[in-house]
Amino acid sequence: MRRAALPPHPPQLPVELTGIEIAALANDATYAETELRDVELPEQRARGVSFDTVKLTKVDLSGSRLEHLSLTDGRLIGCNLANLQARGADATRLQIETSRLTGIALNEAVLYDLTVQGCRIDLASFGFSRLTRVTFDDCLLVQTDFLEAQLDSVRFHDCDLSGADFRGARLHSCEFRRSDLSGLHGVQSLRGSAMEWADIVGQVGLWAGALGIETLDVD
Repeated sequence: MRRAALPPHPPQLPVELTGIEIAALANDATYAETELRDVELPEQRARGVSFDTVKLTKVDLSGSRLEHLSLTDGRLIGCNLANLQARGADATRLQIETSRLTGIALNEAVLYDLTVQGCRIDLASFGFSRLTRVTFDDCLLVQTDFLEAQLDSVRFHDCDLSGADFRGARLHSCEFRRSDLSGLHGVQSLRGSAMEWADIVGQVGLWAGALGIETLDVD
């Protein structure tokens, strides 16, 4: 019997957090039980930055390179993470809402209990990453790659995955609901996932192409 995809655990945040100001991110810096709002921090260069129990609202980290970034118990709202490079990132119990993640590179990352809602994540990369209990809800994931990634209990709901790349990915207890998979690469890697019947029928051309089935003209 197939195991159903498990939902992410929500972040554990207190009612109030201390607001702080940051001029730049430093190597191995830790920001705990804090709130950042309307902060411009593009093009940062730092390793080992840690955010623990935080709320980020309209924070701009676009174009930054933050290797081994760590986020635990966080909520990000309206943030700009476009072209952020965070190889080896570690995220646990994180919610990202209405944010821009175009071109974000989370290669070799470990992502647990992540909820991404209403975000643009096109041209992004999760290559060689491990995603467990992750939900993408109403997200644009056009041409995003999950090359050689491990996905366990990952849910794609109302997402645009056209042109996405799953080659070499391993999926366990994953689900796709009302999502556009046109032009998807690595269709064979979707083994281990589940879809609603209407979605399966709607993607029949994708399955036929993956199996090498040609279309005959009607006699």
